[in-house]
Amino acid sequence: MLNPCDPAFVATLAARLPEGTFATPDAAHLSEPRGRWHGIAGTLAKPRSTAEVATIVRACGEAFVGIVPWGGGTGLVGGQVMTDGPAPLLLSLERMTALRGAWADENALVVEAGMILSDVQAEAAKLGRLFPLTLASEGSARIGGNLATNAGGVHVLRYGNARDLCLGLEAVLPDGTIWNGLTRLRKDNAGYDLRHLMIGSEGTLGVITAASLRLFPVPASRVVAMLAVPSPDAALRLLSLASSRVPGMVSGFELMHRTGFDFLAETLPDLHAPFDPVPEWLVLVELGLAAGMEAEATMAALYEEASDAGLVTDGVIATSDAQAAALWRLREAIPEANRLIGAVSSHDISLPLSAVPDFILAAPAALARIDRFRINCFGHLGDGNLHYNVFPERGRNRKDHDPQRDAVKTCIHDIVHGLGGSVAAEHGVGRLKTADLVRYADPAKLAAMRAIKQALDPLGIMNPGAVLAP
Repeated sequence: MLNPCDPAFVATLAARLPEGTFATPDAAHLSEPRGRWHGIAGTLAKPRSTAEVATIVRACGEAFVGIVPWGGGTGLVGGQVMTDGPAPLLLSLERMTALRGAWADENALVVEAGMILSDVQAEAAKLGRLFPLTLASEGSARIGGNLATNAGGVHVLRYGNARDLCLGLEAVLPDGTIWNGLTRLRKDNAGYDLRHLMIGSEGTLGVITAASLRLFPVPASRVVAMLAVPSPDAALRLLSLASSRVPGMVSGFELMHRTGFDFLAETLPDLHAPFDPVPEWLVLVELGLAAGMEAEATMAALYEEASDAGLVTDGVIATSDAQAAALWRLREAIPEANRLIGAVSSHDISLPLSAVPDFILAAPAALARIDRFRINCFGHLGDGNLHYNVFPERGRNRKDHDPQRDAVKTCIHDIVHGLGGSVAAEHGVGRLKTADLVRYADPAKLAAMRAIKQALDPLGIMNPGAVLAP
């Protein structure tokens, strides 16, 4: 049983660290973006170095005090808030934002875990390089949290998840040991890869303090288009066509349903769709092209071929960076509109690509057996990741459906699992989906996860209650 992070413990720990390391958590540190959970914490620790992180973690182990790592607070599954039990120590790396090294010719960058994602992107740009992890929350999310949750974003199709963008890590393990794995090597088969164990562990196996990141050449040109498609199946065939015509150059491929644009009109009326009326299904396509390729002409040729094949019915091709940004803004604003409407249940799911149309066809009929809802389906079709969100009909609010929330979630997740998908695509498990992990995970995997947790964190101090239910 863990002990609370009480004033006596904080006073003892403060004597071992520089003045100003501790503060009282404010509301932002104890909440999450959807407002469903409100956390507790005995104190907020803001160390300035890896050594200070190690001191804090070691002391918490000695005193049996839980630690909740806190990045930018943008997680959507409650991994950054502990709502009950003995008050933990909240550990923020917001002061650890240094650039430790940059190697343009190696396409590598080493940064501390508290650096904000948009600042990582800016450091890469100074080298004439691209760090392609792109999220709506990139102005506040921190790279350590991105790695701890294996964040995805809109460019996974081309560049991969956060896991694929990391060469090495520095981390403090649950006993306070500092693991220095900040390699820039592309090949290193010297035993188990602790980097991949730590990435995606959501702070339950240690605290990431720095990372060695992969950079990429900036595409010579870029073009963005919003295209109307007859169906999700047509969208998948369009993706296949685009991947064949410009292999390796499809940077983004987002599927959007008309409901998302209805929500934008209802909540963010300054944003205007480029179609009137808005088609039922749309895709947002971004191509990042090699030197010598004419951007608009390449997209126009793709559109023409897709139109001849019956895969698109209308489209808008951006002819400037401002127009491209405006099209992306529509896609990026959909989660904000969802929040303003208020979902009954939100689902971050992934499916085998060929199963996506089957899921989209099956889910509404299954939900209709529970009640009448509005559904906003959108997401990163290129990697099979959908955000399938269920909302009350007009005139009702999500509280009207509180008794049905679990039934809605189980309904959707059962369909996803039956189609060979995952109920935790890019947001992770956190505290929201611990029961889902037990319900859907392979038993051998779950047993191995518990064995790893016990081996590395036998006291259970690291992010108690996240990922693995007690």
